[in-house]
Amino acid sequence: MRNTARWAAAGTLLTAAMLAPLSGTALADSSPSSPSSPSLYAPSALTLTFARGESAAASTPERAVTLTCSPNPGGNHPAAARACAQLRGVDGDFDSLPGDRNRYCTMEYDPVVVTAQGVWDGRRVSYERTFGNACVKDVEGMAVFRF
Repeated sequence: MRNTARWAAAGTLLTAAMLAPLSGTALADSSPSSPSSPSLYAPSALTLTFARGESAAASTPERAVTLTCSPNPGGNHPAAARACAQLRGVDGDFDSLPGDRNRYCTMEYDPVVVTAQGVWDGRRVSYERTFGNACVKDVEGMAVFRF
């Protein structure tokens, strides 16, 4: 129960901190002569976490990063541009990330769990996945979960 409370508190704080800058109103300029002016966009901002264990509810996050993809890649994710490009390539479907077919991992079972909470292209996201070990996470999660 204690870990669940930590996860809930951490998720709430990270999501609030990440979404606070997005709470303003975007202004649209309809003049065709100003292509760099602000425009309306669907937000894409996520909080990603990593923990050792078989489920997020039974684990304490070891690392957490923010990833903002709209209007520009950002956040404190170490490879924000690559992660955003990979997520755009699969339209935000984490289960469809292609993986790195040129890398192999051992069959050691040392489970790790990742989560993604936030908004992708205006849609609410709540994702959790357990990998057999950290190597498998890096291979199958691509740059999105390498932090």
